[in-house]
Amino acid sequence: MPAARKDPRLLIVTPEITYLPEGMGNMANYLTAKAGGLADVSAALVSSLYGRGVDVHVALPNYRTMFNRNIGRFINRQLDIYRSKLPTDRIHLAEDRCFYYRDSVYHNTAVENFKLATAFQREVINNILPMVQPDLIHCNDWMTGIIPAVAKRLGIPCLFTVHNIHSMKATLADIEDTGVDAAQFWPYLYYDHPPLNYEETREGNTCDFLLSGIFSSTYVNTVSPTFLKEIVRGQHSFVAKSVQQEFAAKFERGYARGILNSPDPHFDPTKDEHLIKPYGPNSHFEGKKLNKLALQRYLGLVEDEDAPLFFWPSRLDPVQKGCQLLADVFYDILSRYARERLQIAVIANGPFKDTLVDLVRKADMHRRVSVTAFEERLSHLGYAAADFLFMPSSFEPCGLPQMIGPIYGTLPIAHDTGGIHDTVRHLSVEKSQGNGFLFEIHDAMGFRWGVDQAMKFFKLAPETKFKEIRRIMTEGKKQFNQAHTAERYMEIYRLLLGLPQKGDPEG
Repeated sequence: MPAARKDPRLLIVTPEITYLPEGMGNMANYLTAKAGGLADVSAALVSSLYGRGVDVHVALPNYRTMFNRNIGRFINRQLDIYRSKLPTDRIHLAEDRCFYYRDSVYHNTAVENFKLATAFQREVINNILPMVQPDLIHCNDWMTGIIPAVAKRLGIPCLFTVHNIHSMKATLADIEDTGVDAAQFWPYLYYDHPPLNYEETREGNTCDFLLSGIFSSTYVNTVSPTFLKEIVRGQHSFVAKSVQQEFAAKFERGYARGILNSPDPHFDPTKDEHLIKPYGPNSHFEGKKLNKLALQRYLGLVEDEDAPLFFWPSRLDPVQKGCQLLADVFYDILSRYARERLQIAVIANGPFKDTLVDLVRKADMHRRVSVTAFEERLSHLGYAAADFLFMPSSFEPCGLPQMIGPIYGTLPIAHDTGGIHDTVRHLSVEKSQGNGFLFEIHDAMGFRWGVDQAMKFFKLAPETKFKEIRRIMTEGKKQFNQAHTAERYMEIYRLLLGLPQKGDPEG
C-alpha cells in the first residue's frame, strides 16, 4: 500500500468521459469522448471532486480521433506535446493503437470490446498505477473489472461502481496474451467454478469481468438505492444469480450502497446555451412557449404553443426503455387527444427507431409526431420545449432524464422502478407534492394511465399549473445536483481510507 499522505490520492478509472475541469491537466479543455450515462456521470463527479480540492486523478483510454475532433485547430504534433506533459498532471491516458482511430467508445462485437477492455486495463495496471501510486482506486463498470483484483493484491482500497449490468468473460490465457500478468493476482478474480490452482485455471476456467470487480473490490455501489435493493432481492431475471449473490454478500456485510447519479450541471434552463430563450422557475411560462415554437418549427410539427408536447429523451431500446409501450398506445393517445392537439417529439437513437418512424408514416402523423436522431442541442431544446417526458423503463439502474425534466419544468411519465422510484414522486396538486406521474404495472394500460394523468394536469387552470411547475423546478434544482452525489461518494472514500466522516468530532 502507498505510504500515507496528508491529502490522499484518488484514481478514478473510467472507459467513458465527456469533459474535465479547467486546471486539471494540459488537455482538460480539449478532451471529449462519449458513450452513455457513465460518461456524463464520471465527468461531473470528477469535476465536483476536483472543485473540492480532492487530489483526484483520472485514467481513461486515449481516444485520439475523438479527442482531435474537439481540438479543432490543434494538430497531432501539438497533441503529442500535451500528452508528453501528462505524467505531471492528473489526466492519464491509456495508450494503445486500438483506441487511437475509433469513432465510438464501444464496438458492436464482443471480440473488439474484449480487446479494448484488456488493453485499457493493461495500461492502467502496468503504467498508470505505478506512476500515480493512489491511496484509493474508484473503478467503473465491467471494462475496469480486473483492476480491483490488482488493488486487492497491492492492499489499496477499491470502490467498484456498477452503472449497467453488462459483462465479458475470458480465460486467464486470453487476458495474459494481451500483456496483463494475471498470474500476479489470479486468486482474486471470479471464475465459472472454484479454481484449484493457477495452471488448471489458466486455460480451463473462465473469468467474469463484472463479477471480478464486485468480488475483489472493497466496496461496491449501484447508481440508485432502489436498484441495489432490487438486485439483492433477485427481482430482475436478467441479473445472473451469481451477480445477485455477490451483491447480497457485500450488502449484508455493509459494503454495498446505492448512490443516485445527478445530471450534468450544464442542464440548467437559466443558462442553457442550446435554448432559444433561457428561463427559470418564475419565467418558465413564457420561456417554455418560445422554446416549444422553436422545436416545433425545426421538427416540422404544427407550430402551436398551446399544444401538449410529449418528449422521448432516452435511447430507443425495447429491452430496457419501454419504447414498445409507446408503440402500443400510439394511435390511441393521438386519437383520444386529437382535440387537444397532442404532439410527440422523439429525439433519440436505438433499434426501435425504425418501428416508430413506420408508425408515423402509416398514420400520416408527421405534423403531430416527429422521430429524429439524437443531437445534444435538440435534446436540450426538447427538455425546455416539452410539457411532459416519457420514461417507461422496464428497469432502471438510475436514469437521468426523469431528473433533468423537472429542472426544466417538464414532468416525467415513468414506470415505478429502480432509480425512477428514488427520484419521481406522483404529483398531488391538492397537497402540492410530487414531480411527475408514476405507473406501477409495466404494460400499455399502465402507460396510458400515466398519459391520462398528465393530460388531466395539463387541463388545469394556468395559475394552478404555474404554481406547481415553479415548485417542481425549484425543488428539482436543489435535489438533483452533483454536490449531493459527490458528498455521498466522499463518505465512502473516507470510510475506505479510515478517515473521520463529515460531522464527526474529528472531521
